[in-house]
Amino acid sequence: MGKSEKTTLGRSLVKHHNHMIQESKDKGKYYKNLQKKVLESVTEVSDIDAIIEQAEEAERLFAINHSNTTPLPINVDTQSSSSTIAAEEWREQQKIEEALHASSLQVPRRPPWTPEMSVEELDANEKQAFLNWRRMLVRLEENEKLVLTPFEKNLDIWRQLWRVLERSDLIVMVVDARDPLFYRCPDLEAYAREIDEHKKLMLLVNKADLLPPHVREKWAEYFRSNDILFVFWSAIAATAVLEGKVLKEQWRKPDNFHKTDDPDVVIYGRDELLCRLQSEAQEIVRARNSRAAVESQRENAVVGFVGYPNVGKSSTINALVGQKRTGVTSTPGKTKHFQTLIISDELMLCDCPGLVFPSFSSSRYEMITCGVLPIDRMTEHREAIQVVADKVPRHVIESVYNITLPKPKTYERQSRPPLAAELLRAYCASRGYVASSGLPDETKAARQILKDYIGGKLPHFAMPPGMTEEDNTGPETGSDSEEGSDDEEESEQVPGIDDVLEDLSSFDLANGLASTKKVRVKKETASHKQHKKPQRKKDRNWRVKNTEDGDGMPVVRVFQKPANTGPLTMR
Repeated sequence: MGKSEKTTLGRSLVKHHNHMIQESKDKGKYYKNLQKKVLESVTEVSDIDAIIEQAEEAERLFAINHSNTTPLPINVDTQSSSSTIAAEEWREQQKIEEALHASSLQVPRRPPWTPEMSVEELDANEKQAFLNWRRMLVRLEENEKLVLTPFEKNLDIWRQLWRVLERSDLIVMVVDARDPLFYRCPDLEAYAREIDEHKKLMLLVNKADLLPPHVREKWAEYFRSNDILFVFWSAIAATAVLEGKVLKEQWRKPDNFHKTDDPDVVIYGRDELLCRLQSEAQEIVRARNSRAAVESQRENAVVGFVGYPNVGKSSTINALVGQKRTGVTSTPGKTKHFQTLIISDELMLCDCPGLVFPSFSSSRYEMITCGVLPIDRMTEHREAIQVVADKVPRHVIESVYNITLPKPKTYERQSRPPLAAELLRAYCASRGYVASSGLPDETKAARQILKDYIGGKLPHFAMPPGMTEEDNTGPETGSDSEEGSDDEEESEQVPGIDDVLEDLSSFDLANGLASTKKVRVKKETASHKQHKKPQRKKDRNWRVKNTEDGDGMPVVRVFQKPANTGPLTMR
C-alpha cells in the first residue's frame, strides 16, 4: 500500500466521522426543539396570535386539503344588541344557548391511524384534525351569547392525552371536591367509549376532607342518581399517614373521615384506593379478553389519571406509589409528559399532564381562583378577589384572618358580600403590607389570599345542582341564615339624609378626597356681650387703592400753595 493510498483512506475516515457528528448534532437540535414545543402549555392567546397561527396551519396543510383554508370572518361591529336587554333576561338566553351547544364542547379526537403510516403522514393528519376542532370552537365564539373559557391550544399537550386514553383500561378523572362539576369533562367519557367500549371513567373526588360529611352525602346522592362512578379521596391526608405526620391545619377536620355509615361517603385510604382501582381495572381487562383473540390478550391493568391542572394528580400517584416519583407544585402545569409507574405485576399507573378543557360560563378570574390558571400571570387582582369574597361568607373571612371588614352602608343591602377593595385594605392593614408608593400593597395581599383559598385555608364548597338552601342543614349554613334574618330587619330601615352625608364624608376621608384644613367653628358669644360701644372707623383712605381707577400707589396728602396769578389790583 502506497503513501497516497494511506492518505486517501485516512481522509475518508475523518470525513465519515465528521459527517456522523454533524448528523447527530442535527438530530439533537431537532429533538431539542420538539421537546421545547411539547413543554409549553398554551391556554391563552390573543386574537392576532390565533389568526397568525391559523394562517400558518392553513398554509402548511394546503396541499392536503385546500378547501378548508378559508379565512375566518372577523366581526368589526363591537356594539352588541344585548345592551338593551336586562341582565336577567340576557342570562336566561345565555343558558338556553349553552344547553343547545353543549354537545359541541368536545375533546379533540385523534384521527384514525395504522402502524404502517409514516411519521409525516400521521403528523399531517393530526394537525388537520386539530385545526378543524379549533375552527369549530371559533364558530361557537361567534355567537354573542356564548363565552368560552381559556382552553389548551397546544396540539402536543393533547397528544399526551391521546396516548394515555389509548393505553389505559380505567380512566380516573381527578376533580376538586369543593366544586366537582367545574373540573368534570362529560365528553371525555364519551371519547373513551369511542376508543374502546370496555373502558370506564371514574371520578376521584380529591380534597374530600375539606367537605363536611353532610355535603359529601349530597354529592354521593347526586353521583349515584346520574350513574357516575366516584370515590372520595384526600391525597394530602394519605401522604401524611404514609409519612407518619399529623395534619395541623384546623380546617382539615379528622372526624370527616369516619363520621358516616355510608360506604360511598367514607374517604378512602391508600390501600383501599389501590384495591378499588385494581379490581375495577382487572374487571375491564377480563371483559376485553373474553371477546378478544388470544394473541391480543394481556393480564396487567393500566389506570390513567387525567384532569385539570393543580387538582392533585401527581400527589395522588406519589401517595399510591409510596414515594415521590412525580414533581408536585402549587403552580399548575408541572407535569409535562405522561409517565408510567409500575405498582405490581397486575397494576400500572399512567400520569397525564394537566389539561384545560373548553367550557362555558366560568370567567377567567374564576379559573384563577380554582387554581387552573397560574396566579403569577394575574393582571386584575381585584376581580379575582371579588370571586373569593362572593363565595366565602363574611364571618368566615373575619375569623380566619382575625380582621374586621367594613359593614355595608345604611343605604346598601346589608347581606351583600364584602367588596374586593374592602377585603384587600383590611388584610393589608392587619399584615402591614405597604407598597413603595405608600399605598396598601394589594397585589401581594391578593396573591396570599388566593393561595389560602386554593389551599383550603378559606373553607368553601359548592352544592349539587337542584339543591335548595333548606336541604343544606350543616352547622355553617345555620349561622348564615341567622345573620341573614338580622340583615333583612336592618335593611328595612330607611336611612336619613344625615346618614347619607355622614357616609359620604367618611368615604372622602378614607379615599383622601377631603381637605386637610381644620374647619374653625365660630364660637357663640354671650348675650350680655352682644351690645358694644360703637367705635369710630379710622380714616385709612391714604392706603393703597384697590379700585379700578387706582394705580396701586399710596396716596400722600400735602398742603398745596395757591398759584401766583400776578399783582393784586385795587378797584
